[in-house]
Amino acid sequence: MKQKFNIITSTCVPLPLENVDTDQIIPARFLKATTKEGFGENLFRDWRYDKQGNKIDSFVLNDPTYSGQVLVAGKNFGSGSSREHAAWAIADYGFRVVVSSFFADIHKNNELNNFVLPVVVSEPFLKELFDSIAADPKTEVVVNLPEQTITNKATGKSETFEINAYKKHCLMNGLDDIDFLVENKDKIEAWENKK
Repeated sequence: MKQKFNIITSTCVPLPLENVDTDQIIPARFLKATTKEGFGENLFRDWRYDKQGNKIDSFVLNDPTYSGQVLVAGKNFGSGSSREHAAWAIADYGFRVVVSSFFADIHKNNELNNFVLPVVVSEPFLKELFDSIAADPKTEVVVNLPEQTITNKATGKSETFEINAYKKHCLMNGLDDIDFLVENKDKIEAWENKK
């Protein structure tokens, strides 16, 4: 079982770039590992470090001004190949939520399967959130999974977001697909016995 997801209040890490693909999230040369651990150190590797392995101070993950469990990304986040390693890297880095105005479908599902909540917001809400973070890096958002709302505390504005009911149940109860089946073993066996 994973950590249960309910309400998260956090500062944000802004990545105001559109069309961020999975190879930019985790470059292909880091896909050799078969466990989920250790991918966070290579999240956005080619943007975080130069060819000699030195930190690029201007990149947001290297800037101590920004921190938090919420990544705020531009439109069309997670496009490209379907590699689940991209979601592993996001989760391993410590992000619990990614906010964007659009996610590639496969990447969105990969995030959910790795206990990262992808929150789709409107373009105006996203722009205002980026503006709030630029004005004050300590800007917080409140992500309320039970109510399916996100609130920009700087402006007080909220939006609702959609999530599959099954995935919502799993996130709120810290269950992956296998945990869910085990949790429902008696119901499954009872149904099988009726056949």
